Amino acid sequence: MQMKLELIPVPVSDIERAKDFYINKIGFNLDVDQQVSEDLHFIQLTPPGSACSISIGKGITDDMKPGSLKGLQMVVADAQAAHDELADRGVDVSDVQVAPWGSFVYFSDPDGNSWALQQLPPRNAH
Repeated sequence: MQMKLELIPVPVSDIERAKDFYINKIGFNLDVDQQVSEDLHFIQLTPPGSACSISIGKGITDDMKPGSLKGLQMVVADAQAAHDELADRGVDVSDVQVAPWGSFVYFSDPDGNSWALQQLPPRNAH
């Protein structure tokens, strides 16, 4: 059986603020912004080059506290370049942290949902 993770709900308190952050600060693409009903507003956003998207909105994460999602991770080709681009866009981003398993940059959205960007280490040639 094959399974692909394609959508992660992210709990936010202010839909428009979160949408602006993910699109204009982080660079996600807006895929869907649909007000289905008074109780359901579905927004789907996808990082450039990713097969997995996030969803924010009303009626999406009612059982989750805004800011409670921790440790979401995306892979980037160059952690320092990602750091510099996000910093230039006004994101409060950590310095690049280097570990044997990769280089990392950390940031949080306005609600405190936390993200990591990982540059994978070079693969050993056998």
